[in-house]
Amino acid sequence: MKTISISDLDAFKVLDSRTGVVTYGCDQEWFSTEWQRRAGCGPSVASNILIYLDILRTGRKRTPISREFCTTLMEEVWTYVTPTEMGMPSTAMFCDDVRSYGEAKGDEIECVSFDVPNDAANRPTADEISAFLEKSLSSDLPVAFLNLCNGKEKNLPEWHWVTIILMEQKTPGSHIFIQIIDEGILKTIDLSLWLDTTSNGGGFVRFHYTRDKRGG
Repeated sequence: MKTISISDLDAFKVLDSRTGVVTYGCDQEWFSTEWQRRAGCGPSVASNILIYLDILRTGRKRTPISREFCTTLMEEVWTYVTPTEMGMPSTAMFCDDVRSYGEAKGDEIECVSFDVPNDAANRPTADEISAFLEKSLSSDLPVAFLNLCNGKEKNLPEWHWVTIILMEQKTPGSHIFIQIIDEGILKTIDLSLWLDTTSNGGGFVRFHYTRDKRGG
């Protein structure tokens, strides 16, 4: 069994001080407007990743994170990572917007993307996707995953961004499973099934700071 994950799986725990309930990650349902709640998966995933990158950079953990902190960050991120009427349907758009947020904060954020095109004949293999995820997660970098069509993987909404924090494969060549943060919970996805059955592809993105306002 091969399991690769970020180093701190508890870093995304979020406490709602009003109810005492602990969930995982930034939830688009916390946005203030109906449109944001409908289209806010991309900004929510960007917020997740920015929270974790800040932990890596500063060593300062908020465990659990407060829901209030998340919602404040999400609204701030939305002003840069802003969905169109079609949402945020490309890794290029996601990368550009997150970099713009970084620049506004005096940070330089590098983006590495890995696309899965619509045309099945031109898609990367499962092993190539696995290699990208393994390099990302073993470098302690969560991965943003864009799914434009979920195919036969019923545990994954279509036209949707989620945050990958773990990858698992029983034996070489067997199905690849990923653990994602979505809707405040952890979900397990059969990534190989998604790759074999999606009709519209998607992509994967990782980020890291190359320079920040503290000169790092």
